[in-house]
Amino acid sequence: MVNIPKTRRTFCKKCGKHQPHKATRYKKGKDSLYAQGKRCYDRKQSGYSGQTKSIFQKKDKTTNKIVLRLECVEPNCRSKRTLAVKRCKHFEL
Repeated sequence: MVNIPKTRRTFCKKCGKHQPHKATRYKKGKDSLYAQGKRCYDRKQSGYSGQTKSIFQKKDKTTNKIVLRLECVEPNCRSKRTLAVKRCKHFEL
């Protein structure tokens, strides 16, 4: 179990000094339907004949790498950056 504080004082590139930052967990955005690779893949998959590209066979790891999104709490800064944390099974803010 990894407990991480909701706020931390760390360096802000925009302010140029240490400021309190609000920490949240990074979430992946929705994949675009119109990315080049997705368009090629959909074109290849369409029509007769089944799966055209090999499906990934290796199993997943049992843990995820935690990525934090740090946002400066300074009202006229609000710059955001990400910070990777080690792998862990249970994560709490």
